[in-house]
Amino acid sequence: MLDSPAIFHSCLHCLPRNRLSMKSLLPLVSAVMLWWSIEGAAAAAAIKLLKPFLEQHCVECHNAETNEGDLNLADLTFEAAHDASLDVWKRVFERVRDGEMPPQNEVRPDKAEADRFLMDLEKPLLQSYLANTAKNGRVQSRRLTRVEYEHTLHDLLGIDIPLKDLLPEDPESNGFETVAAGQQLSHYQLARYLDVADIALDDAFQRALKGDVVFKKQCTPEQLVEGIGRGNYRGPELRDGRSISWPLGIQFFGRMLSTKIPSDGWYRITLRDVQAINPGKDGSVWGTLRSGICFANAPLLYMIGVVEATDKPRDLVFEAWVQKDHILELKPNDGELKKAKSGSSRGGTVSFKGRDLEKDGYSGIAHRGLEIESIHPNANHESVRRNLFGDQDPNNLNVNAKSTFKNIASDFANRAFRRKLNDAQLAPYLEIGSKALAEGDSVADALRASYRAMLCSPRFLTFVEAPGELDEYAVAARLSYALWVSMPDDELTRLANNGRLREPNVLAKQIDRMLSDAKAERFVRSFTDQWLKLNEIDFTSPDDRQFRDFDAVVQESMLQETRAFVALLIQENLSVANLIDSDFAFLNGRLARHYRNDVSVRPGDGLQKVALAQSPEKIRGGLITQGAILKVTADGTSTSPVVRGVFINERILGQTIPPPPPGIPAIEPDIRGAKSIRDQLDKHRSDSSCASCHMTIDPPGFALECFDPVGGWRSRYGTGANGVAVNSEGVTPEGEKFANLIEWKRIYRNREEQLARGFAEQFLTYATGAPIEFGDRPIVHEIVARSKASNFGLRSIIQAALTSSVFLNK
Repeated sequence: MLDSPAIFHSCLHCLPRNRLSMKSLLPLVSAVMLWWSIEGAAAAAAIKLLKPFLEQHCVECHNAETNEGDLNLADLTFEAAHDASLDVWKRVFERVRDGEMPPQNEVRPDKAEADRFLMDLEKPLLQSYLANTAKNGRVQSRRLTRVEYEHTLHDLLGIDIPLKDLLPEDPESNGFETVAAGQQLSHYQLARYLDVADIALDDAFQRALKGDVVFKKQCTPEQLVEGIGRGNYRGPELRDGRSISWPLGIQFFGRMLSTKIPSDGWYRITLRDVQAINPGKDGSVWGTLRSGICFANAPLLYMIGVVEATDKPRDLVFEAWVQKDHILELKPNDGELKKAKSGSSRGGTVSFKGRDLEKDGYSGIAHRGLEIESIHPNANHESVRRNLFGDQDPNNLNVNAKSTFKNIASDFANRAFRRKLNDAQLAPYLEIGSKALAEGDSVADALRASYRAMLCSPRFLTFVEAPGELDEYAVAARLSYALWVSMPDDELTRLANNGRLREPNVLAKQIDRMLSDAKAERFVRSFTDQWLKLNEIDFTSPDDRQFRDFDAVVQESMLQETRAFVALLIQENLSVANLIDSDFAFLNGRLARHYRNDVSVRPGDGLQKVALAQSPEKIRGGLITQGAILKVTADGTSTSPVVRGVFINERILGQTIPPPPPGIPAIEPDIRGAKSIRDQLDKHRSDSSCASCHMTIDPPGFALECFDPVGGWRSRYGTGANGVAVNSEGVTPEGEKFANLIEWKRIYRNREEQLARGFAEQFLTYATGAPIEFGDRPIVHEIVARSKASNFGLRSIIQAALTSSVFLNK
């Protein structure tokens, strides 16, 4: 008899799905029955109900003679067991429910019999879940992610310096960094949090006590060509009082040494009278403004923004964090532009070997200089001062030092810890500052010492939640981190103080207010980065020999496209079916050209909502065909229906795909195109241990094979005579055939309830810090039902999720 929880957990993952009959499940049956045996009469009743089903479909192969799977049902006894086996049995329930067990080649129960078995099994599983969550809660203790930590310090102190990259990366669990089960809190991490707290407090106290450093610089076109160097010229051309950046066939062209930044900080950069030279068919010349050292010894460049130059001169304004000693680089950055040879600089006069690039047909970006100005986008000097010292004048802090310190530090602690603290809870932090005062430090220094301890306290770093219903403060915190990725604001805190936040109408109004606030942009970015893996967009670099027209403008536009699309679905409460297909898209001229979409895009307006006609433009409707999604599900050189199929199933369709059985090799696409991926998968599926999973995985992957690794449309793999035609046809797990992507979309666009359930589960996993469990699913069904009246709008799904018991309980 099996007695190891690890074995129980591995059984379902390791056994081939299409061979996983009830006879293969008897080790799991044994485990569940053993657990029930300690539950007295209720367990005995459950066993009695399940036994006939097991005897009819299992005992024949699991008796003293056959003993398949080393399990003898005839001698089965019931003893103490491990709760861990329940997780495996939940998956057994799902497979029987989905008709995957018993297998097709064996005698199968009729629907009524299977339904009775499921009903008899579901009840004790739900009772087990409810008992466990009542005792322990469904969410483990969760800490702030590094993104949440950064936003919290920004809002708490009023600073704006980047912090997240100074902290260890957060591991992903169940698709999200917010899931508690995947988080760690080591001594090393605590040390890093302490270091980051010091950096944040240094900046805040510096600004509060000494004011903000002001920097402003004007750079004329004449200054922008100075100091570039000899030989191959890599800067702009000075012509007719304008600075002109041309596409050159060398690295680090477009750099402007006179723009050197004096110190780390946020800057507003204004390009004056930007104008296109020889714009393309879309009426624009596309480029990038980036910062960096811009020399080969430090090749990394940081995106500031996309530059769209048109015939009409106009100012373009960008805001970005720029590091000390970085310079700016402005250049046409369109992979389809023809590139000129570099120029030369002699005696301070710039020439491009006597050529007139404009007359030669090259596209360029011209402007009449730029302005660089230091800014603080998050909060001004006065706001930072109030955040640190309340209403006290920093010049009078040392008057009545003890009482002043205590009042200010207590108020700060209540904000930092996101709840009112009693005297005993406050005491350790006040003691630190009081000791500093006794040793002769100023009130400001004493406050800083106390604040430092608070910012590394478990009360600050983690969510304070007890099993059962969340209290008002815990609801405020969970809500604010779900929708704003940061601490509660004054209104949420006031409602929590008054004990009103949990009132249904009050909570609904707050959710609506928060989703309409500008800070909801943080949620869209954080959620889409994790849900759709947009944070992995840089993990692969497309092969520039295969995809010559892919460039930084296209990639940045892809990210903007997906975020704008999801934001609109939420703001306008559009149907979840738009994830599969829509009659609109967000495009700019460069992205439309990359997609080969012949749509009307206004030059100079950047990313804009456009209506999609029927084929071929309509192929781009929905989320799943957007370039960012297609790129993060490819490796830069090739695509795999398996990778894309798993992504669509798990992230969009709400289907959980188990890991492959051990010893099964991965499918490697033939990038030469000599053999299609479909041919390889056909052979792969001939292995019975693979076929069942691939019935679910492959269909959406096949449908998306008409897109290459950078989101471009294709009809063949490879090029030339060795190219193989792309085949996007397939059959859904339910047996519905589709000939191409359009037909696959038509099938799944009509499955709104499935899509709503999938989205609700993804959102609740992100927002609560725990994946959806077996016992949560009745609540998820209620969430979906509540959103039906709005045609399953995303905003309605989010509203229903945030007011559900899954969200409002630990």
